[in-house]
Amino acid sequence: MFYIVDVTCEADIKAIQAVAEKVRPLVPVVVNAVYTKLFEYDVTKKYFLPKNEGFEGSTATSLEELTLEHPQIKFRKDFLSKYLYKLLDGPYDERFIRYLDWVAKIHTDTPQKKSKINVDYLHVNALMGFVETTLVGGLLSLNLDRETEGAALAAFNKLLWIQNDYFAKYYANPSNQVKQQQQQPSVSYLGALTSPAALLPTLVGALAGGLAVYFGYLERRK
Repeated sequence: MFYIVDVTCEADIKAIQAVAEKVRPLVPVVVNAVYTKLFEYDVTKKYFLPKNEGFEGSTATSLEELTLEHPQIKFRKDFLSKYLYKLLDGPYDERFIRYLDWVAKIHTDTPQKKSKINVDYLHVNALMGFVETTLVGGLLSLNLDRETEGAALAAFNKLLWIQNDYFAKYYANPSNQVKQQQQQPSVSYLGALTSPAALLPTLVGALAGGLAVYFGYLERRK
C-alpha cells in the first residue's frame, strides 16, 4: 500500500526541477549538519554502532571509537547524500514511491532486513524535522525570487512529510506490514492517502513542516 499526495503534480515537479541545480551543492552541507547533530547525543549516536546492511568494513566497538570520519559513518553519509540527490532528481513515479517505502523499512527491525537496526520513531521524527529545517535554511540562502522560493519550499515539504508518513506506517504496526501488503487490493494512490489511517500522520507531519517553513521565512524577512 502506497501513500502519496499531489507531489507528483506537474507544478511540484517543475518547482523542484527549477531549483535542483542550485540545491545540489548544498547536499554535502545538509549531510554534514545532520550527522554532526546526531553525534551530539549518545542516544542517537548509538544507532550507528551496529553494522549497516551493505557495509563491508569493520565497525566501531564503542561510542568513543565511533567518529564522524569512521568508514561506516562515511558509508552512511554517502547513503544520505544519494537519498537527497534522489529527491532532487526523481523521477517521481511508482519506483520513487517504492524507494521512499524502502528507506522507511530499513530503519525498522523488519523480517526482510539482514541488519537489526531499529531506530525509535521519536528520533526518526525529530531527524526528519531537522533535515527539513536544514534544507529550508539552504533554500532561503539562495536568494531566489519569492514565487520560485515558495513553490520549492512547498514541494520539498510534501516530499519529506510523505517520507515521514512511510516511517509512521512501519512503526504503527510493523508486525503486520508484509501480511497487509499481500492481502490489500490494488488501490489508487490518492485513495490510499485519504483513508483515516493514512491521513493523521500526513497531516501532523505537514503541519510541523509547514511551521518550519513559515518561521524560517519570517526570520529571513526581518
